[in-house]
Amino acid sequence: MAADLHIHSRMSDGTQTPEAIAAAAIEAGLYAISITDHEHVAGVEPAQAAAGERLQVLAGVEIAGELDQREVHILGYLIDCENAALLAKLAEIRRSRDSRAREMVRRLNAAGVKLEYEDVSRIAGAGSIGRPHVARALLNGGIVSHQQEAFQRFLRAGRPAYVPRYKLEVTEVISLVREAGGAAVLAHPGLCNNDKLVREVIAVGIDGIEAYHTAHTDHQQDKYLEMAEEYRLLATGGSDSHGPGGAIPVAIGSVAVPDEIVEALLEWAETEHPTTGISR
Repeated sequence: MAADLHIHSRMSDGTQTPEAIAAAAIEAGLYAISITDHEHVAGVEPAQAAAGERLQVLAGVEIAGELDQREVHILGYLIDCENAALLAKLAEIRRSRDSRAREMVRRLNAAGVKLEYEDVSRIAGAGSIGRPHVARALLNGGIVSHQQEAFQRFLRAGRPAYVPRYKLEVTEVISLVREAGGAAVLAHPGLCNNDKLVREVIAVGIDGIEAYHTAHTDHQQDKYLEMAEEYRLLATGGSDSHGPGGAIPVAIGSVAVPDEIVEALLEWAETEHPTTGISR
């Protein structure tokens, strides 16, 4: 059996509800999944309720961090989704995301593109707002022919509507995750394009590394599995699916993550936080 421990729902920039994700994972015959929305954990409980006993849904979150002005993403697994400090910080980051989206719309308007903030917020709904929502609004408005074009013309770094986002220091992200009873895992290290940076993140106290990922080659996957063994880290993985309506559609379960990965994660939790009431 296989697992998928990196999935985004409509509570961030995914296109499916948590319930639909659980149903798709069950249909795909998966052993376990994790909802890892950007700076949001509200999708975890609905997915767990929809899955019932048919599927393990591990609590997760993805948080952008910064190390010496270089962006890296941290996945938090088996966190307590009711941890007050974590929830407060995630809410703060989401507020900064909202301000960023408003500034992107302002810059688009200044560039002659007609778009309203409400067009973007309507797509984001109650979720954590981000550039994919702006891209979808541009697509819906007929301004671009596909979401990738929105990034290429307007939303990438160096383009007229790009606005850098507020990020925590990586050490703060790791502390938040650990204090909420979770394992802090470096997401998609292959996208860093910098193994020196990967090792620097490991050095500041990470618990794991995402070896299996849609964007990783077989060589990279093997390299990060070896790195996890070398540094005695957890190895995790997932599709990073954003649903069928994502800018780059990736199917849930399309990256085969062995079930022993999940078992190792659960064993880690029992060893590190045996009395924490974590959501699993």
